Amino acid sequence: VADPELGSLQRYQLSRNFRATNGGAGEASKRHGADGGSVLLPVPLGTVVFDAEGGRLMADLDQPGSRVVVARGGRGGRGNTHFATPTFQAPRRRELGELGEARRIRLELRLIADLGLVGLPNAGKSTLLASLTGAHPKIADYPFTTLSPNLGVAELDSGRTVTAADVPGLIEGAHLGAGLGVGFLRHLARTRVLVHVVDATLGPEGALAAYQQVREELRLHSADLGAKPAVVALNKVDLLTPEEALAVSAKMAAGAGPGAQVLLVSAARGDGTDRLLQLADTVIKGSHAGTASAGDARDFKLYQGPRGGDRRFQVVVVDGAYRVEGVALERLVSTTDLDDESSVLRLQRQLRRLGVEAALAAAGATAGVEVEIGGAAFTFFPEAGEAAPVGPA
Repeated sequence: VADPELGSLQRYQLSRNFRATNGGAGEASKRHGADGGSVLLPVPLGTVVFDAEGGRLMADLDQPGSRVVVARGGRGGRGNTHFATPTFQAPRRRELGELGEARRIRLELRLIADLGLVGLPNAGKSTLLASLTGAHPKIADYPFTTLSPNLGVAELDSGRTVTAADVPGLIEGAHLGAGLGVGFLRHLARTRVLVHVVDATLGPEGALAAYQQVREELRLHSADLGAKPAVVALNKVDLLTPEEALAVSAKMAAGAGPGAQVLLVSAARGDGTDRLLQLADTVIKGSHAGTASAGDARDFKLYQGPRGGDRRFQVVVVDGAYRVEGVALERLVSTTDLDDESSVLRLQRQLRRLGVEAALAAAGATAGVEVEIGGAAFTFFPEAGEAAPVGPA
């Protein structure tokens, strides 16, 4: 469940295993047993949930209160009254409840911000964030002072607030993991507008090259990231003459590409920061227009894993040991009371109808070998046409 009050996934570094409580057994007078409990795991806004086994994206929890069901409880078993007949009113046969799903997931937190401040190390991003929002990031005159993203909030004249994130400096090869690259590039996917902070003291050619280098790293990491609206903030203009600053600005405007808007700012003195916020807000409003109608469908998601009705199965042979894998088969075995003879006979007939016996014979299984299905061990007797259980594995 996405909780906007949380800021990190730290709690899940210490606690990694979560189990819901079991449901209750049925009772007399045809009463159902109590449902099993649910476990809600609160996560910060912007958490992305992946299936750890296959890497499949399960959910993107980017709205307050949005949630995803990653593992479902099993269906309750049917009691003996379900199997009663006119001539057999009190059968001993019953059906066990299904096992609940077990799943390993991977959580990844991606910051959500209106503005993403990007640039080469020591371009002045943290100083600009402090000037725009009053945040207090670590600032020093050496590269990679910022080792983790910083967030700040700025209030506009209209009363609206804008969030800004200062992402650690990017260097060539960041999309491949160089420097502090990939670990923080993913945060920029959440930002609506990229503010390229460029050191204007590099001169016209140097400043343009710095911008293009960062832009290329963004494009190589993600085509969508490279296409985000951009504002270029030429920083440290207080160290230049007016003529030098105009020359850098003209070169950047000519080479930054269509759509990029260029501003001269001094984060140290606060010059141009109000104009930067106004311009960024205009671009943000434009980006909101295209994404405002997300709808309520993503407020709740149910991750659909393999369904029990899938009758496909496979015989796996490892070092002479036989194992039959299949969603429907494993569900069938898990709900069968292997201590009840009539239930076992019914299971044998079902396995035969599904083709399990023939598949085992085709795979080379001979009389007397042990076969595992859904965690239970069976002895294979093809001549007798039976697969007699010898107890859970």
